[in-house]
Amino acid sequence: MAVLATNLAARLESGVGALGLALSDAQRTQLLDYLGLIQKWNKVYNLTALRDAEDMLTHHVLDSLAVIPSLRRQTQGRAIRLLDVGSGAGLPGVVIAICCPEIDVTCVDTVAKKATFIQQVAIALKLPGLHGVHARVENLQGPFDVVSSRAFASLADFTAWSAGALAVQGVWMAMKGRHPADEIAALPPEVEMFHVEPLTVPGLEAERCMVWLRKKTDASASA
Repeated sequence: MAVLATNLAARLESGVGALGLALSDAQRTQLLDYLGLIQKWNKVYNLTALRDAEDMLTHHVLDSLAVIPSLRRQTQGRAIRLLDVGSGAGLPGVVIAICCPEIDVTCVDTVAKKATFIQQVAIALKLPGLHGVHARVENLQGPFDVVSSRAFASLADFTAWSAGALAVQGVWMAMKGRHPADEIAALPPEVEMFHVEPLTVPGLEAERCMVWLRKKTDASASA
């Protein structure tokens, strides 16, 4: 176990460096403790299909960490509210809460045990800005400055279901695999994609990207 913990810490350190992230020792410890909580609860609650800790680190933690630089550029350190839709085990919501304490993060999931897990993570890791909510996103009002998702649904469904929770000047942040050209083409006229950013996940040989979207203004929607 000690060797595994050392290996995980070393791989996390390497990944954080590759992503160019500035994280404190406390934040690194929180990320590893979070991974431990997923492993512990996974035995009973089946939070993720992955069982191997190193796979979880790469496919979940590092995958979520890859969005942090882009999110930080978007928010510019402002204290905002973020809604993570279909959060499951808290990916990327918990990782965002750890790395960006200025962001108040609400993780919503239709599965009660997953929302309960998020609440326990908030307590265990002392993250006062992290909240787990058991609900359908269509029933949440917000307003949230950023609404995020990770492999949750098509872009059209994601934006339609969460539109009521998004602030007037808010943005959607959707984590995807390969560039979703077909999904972007199928967006309704009131939603526009304004940026697609390729993501590189350390240790993961797979395509990843971040799609940024927003509601069109009346002017641009009628143009």
